Amino acid sequence: MTKNDYEPSHLDTLDRDLGRFSNLETATTYVSRPLVGLGVSLVFIVIAGLLALILFGKSSDTFIVVIAAGFGAYMALNIGANDVANNMGPAVGANALTMGGAIAIAAIFESAGALLAGGDVVSTIAKGIIAPESMQTANVFIWAMLAALLSAALWVNLATWIGAPVSTTHSVVGGVMGAGIAAAGFAAVNWPTMYKIAASWVISPVLGGVVAALFLWFIKARIVYQDDKIAAARKWVPVLVGIMGGAFAAYLALKGLKKIIKIDIQLALLIGLGMGIAIWLVMIPVIKKQSIGLENRNKSLKVLFGIPLVVSAALLSFAHGANDVANAVGPLAAIVQASKSGNFTDAISIPLWIMVIGAIGISFGLFLFGPKLIRMVGNQITKLNPMRAYCVALSAAITVIVASWLGLPVSSTHIAVGGVFGVGFFREWHTSRQMKKRRIAMPDVPQQPKEERRRRKLVRRSHFMTIIAAWVITVPAAALLSALIFLVIKTMMGGAA
Repeated sequence: MTKNDYEPSHLDTLDRDLGRFSNLETATTYVSRPLVGLGVSLVFIVIAGLLALILFGKSSDTFIVVIAAGFGAYMALNIGANDVANNMGPAVGANALTMGGAIAIAAIFESAGALLAGGDVVSTIAKGIIAPESMQTANVFIWAMLAALLSAALWVNLATWIGAPVSTTHSVVGGVMGAGIAAAGFAAVNWPTMYKIAASWVISPVLGGVVAALFLWFIKARIVYQDDKIAAARKWVPVLVGIMGGAFAAYLALKGLKKIIKIDIQLALLIGLGMGIAIWLVMIPVIKKQSIGLENRNKSLKVLFGIPLVVSAALLSFAHGANDVANAVGPLAAIVQASKSGNFTDAISIPLWIMVIGAIGISFGLFLFGPKLIRMVGNQITKLNPMRAYCVALSAAITVIVASWLGLPVSSTHIAVGGVFGVGFFREWHTSRQMKKRRIAMPDVPQQPKEERRRRKLVRRSHFMTIIAAWVITVPAAALLSALIFLVIKTMMGGAA
C-alpha cells in the first residue's frame, strides 16, 4: 500500500457528504414496502384533490376538477417512479452517488426545474396530436383529457411494476390520441405528428447510444490506453467537462428557460459555446490540482469523473423537471381551463398550484418507488463506472440539442437508456475485438465454448428485449386504454354533452 491509498480523494469527500443522506436512504427502503408506499401515495392523491377543491372554487364542474387533480397527482407519482431513474441510474450504478444522495438531489432539482423554469403554456391537446375543433363540446374535451391522464398514469405504473423505463410523454401522447379517436374518429388525429413520434422510437435510443459509445471510445483511446493516464486526463478531462457544460447550457437555454425568455436554437448554441469554453478554462487548474498524487491506473481516473457525473445528473434532473412536468400536468390544466371558461381551443396556461402538484408528486414518486428503476438502469442493463456513466449523461444532453436542431420529437427516457445500451454494446464489441486479437497472437490457447461466450455478454438481453417491447407498445397501449376509459366515462355521464 502506498501513501496515496490512505489519502481521501475529492470523490471520497463527496461520498462522505452524500452519506449524510443515509437516513433518507433508510427511510426510502422502509416506505418502499408496498403497503406503506401505497398508503402515502393515496394520501397525496387525496390532498391534491382537496387542494383543487379549495383553489378551484364551487361550480358545476368542481367534482370533475377534483377527480382530475387526483389523476394528475397519480401521474406525477408515476413520473417520479419511472422517468427520473434515467437521470440518476447511471450515477448510482457507477457508485458516484448513493441511493439516498441520488433521491435527495433528484427531488430538489426536479422540483426546482418544474417550478422555476417549467413551461407555462402548452398547446391545447398535447402538442397538436388531435384537432381541437373535432371535440364537439367542452364536456367531451374534458372527458377525453381525463381518459388520457388516467390511461397514461396506469400505463407508466404498469411499466414501473415490470421494470421497464418508458417515455411518460409518449404515454400522454398515446392517451390523448386514443381518447381523441374514441371521441371524434381517426380523422381527428394529426397523423404527420404521430409519424414523427413513431420515428423517434428508433431515432432517440440510436442517437443516444451512438453518441455515448463515441465518447467512451474517445476516453479509452485518448486517456485509458495512454502510457501516462494522469497526464492524458489533465489534458482531456477539462475538455470533456467543458463539452458537458456547454451542452447543458444550450439544453437549459433552449428547453428550460422558455418561461423567462424565448431562445432559438442559434442563440442557445452560442450560449452553450461560450459556457463550454469558460468551463473548460476553469477546469484546467481544478483537474490539475485534483490529479496531484493519483497513481497511473484506471481507478484513479474514476475519481476525476465522479464530481462532473454528479453535477450532470443534477442538471439532467433540472432540465427534466422544466421540460416534462408540464407535459404530464398539461391535461389537468386543460381540464381546469375548460371547466372555468368552456374554452378548449386556445393555448392553455398552467396555474402554479397545478405545477406544485406535479413537482411534489414527482418527488414523492421518486422517494417511494424510484429505487427499483434506478437500480435497473444503473446496475442491471450493463456494468457502469464513472467514465461510462459520464458518457451516458453527456450523450443525453448532446442528443437532445441535435434533435431540437433537426426538429425531431425525441424522448429523454429513450435517449438516456439508449446511451446505457450504447455503452454496453460498445464494450461487448471492444471486448470481442480484443479477444480476436489475442486468438491471432496466441492460436494455441483454447477458445471459450459458444454458450459460455453468450453467458458473458455485457448487456443483459432479457432487460434489452423487455425495454424495447415496452417502448414499441407504449403509444398503442396507452391509446387503447384511453379509448376504453373515455367510453366508460361517457357512459357513466349518460353521454350528455
